[in-house]
Amino acid sequence: MESKAIFVNAGGGFNTVITEQVKINKPDSNEITVRLHANSLNYHDYAVVTGLWGGPSEKRIPMADGAGEVIEVGENVTEFKVGDNVVSSFFPTWINGEPLVDGFSSVPGDGIDGYAREYVTSSSNSFTKSPKGWSHVEASTLTTAALTAWRALMCFNTLKAGDSVLLQGTGGVSIFALQFAKMIGAKVIATSSSKQKMERLREMGADHVINYKAEPNWGAMAKELNGGIGVDHVIEVGGGQTLDQSLTAVRVGGQISLIGILSGQTCELNLIKAFIQQVRLQGVLVGSRSQQQEMIKAIEVNQMKPVIDKIFSLDDMVGAFEYQETNSHFGKICLEF
Repeated sequence: MESKAIFVNAGGGFNTVITEQVKINKPDSNEITVRLHANSLNYHDYAVVTGLWGGPSEKRIPMADGAGEVIEVGENVTEFKVGDNVVSSFFPTWINGEPLVDGFSSVPGDGIDGYAREYVTSSSNSFTKSPKGWSHVEASTLTTAALTAWRALMCFNTLKAGDSVLLQGTGGVSIFALQFAKMIGAKVIATSSSKQKMERLREMGADHVINYKAEPNWGAMAKELNGGIGVDHVIEVGGGQTLDQSLTAVRVGGQISLIGILSGQTCELNLIKAFIQQVRLQGVLVGSRSQQQEMIKAIEVNQMKPVIDKIFSLDDMVGAFEYQETNSHFGKICLEF
């Protein structure tokens, strides 16, 4: 039996994306077969498909985030049964504990084939159960963006009620961070340059919203909005051109979670400022399978739902990435099939 899969050829590029039929393998003893129904887009997927970082070294099925239904289980699998709704894990080999992975060699959609396809057979560790009551499209948003936000806020200097968080923009990680922060009872300061997006951030519970184009020294403004002492946590997705403002905004002993590189991969770091403020610069690359399961428990208890901007078909994956390039989205862009 065969099914549809989307491939990007070695080196990447929208013009190299092709559709092929691939064999559906029977699960081995510790594997499951999943009928996939949804993907969500992330910057990392965009980089793979476009070849921004050099592209895959060989023909690859992209997309790290996949959600669907279990249709067959191997004889030794006890965690899942036929009919379970599941969502992929970013690092299938990192089950729990300290990070054991270096780079993207084990990441679906990059080092190995991902989930831009109708069926997949893989290790049961490649998935967790989806939140109860979530659609496949909703669940597909969790693998990369949600878990990155969760780990940044909850797995280092754990966010507490009354803490303050500074967010940048309205992409998937930032919107999930806003939702998790308000779930805990934290104060949120967000940045955007769009009046419409700024209003939506307020509607979602952001306590303060700064137009970073109108206020280029937005880091100092964020510091003043938290009583002049600075914020406890910064979700740093901008990269090269925003880190200095994040250092201005953060409090003494606070944490900056280094997540994105949207404005550049390198920058000049003011070491004296970092020393004086005793700031923690914490790199965050998604999280472990057990952290994903903990996040899903919290989501279920709080009856949280993701913010989905627009849904495309699997066949229109390139169109979805072209829409992502416009930077007009608020929350997640998804594929449904």
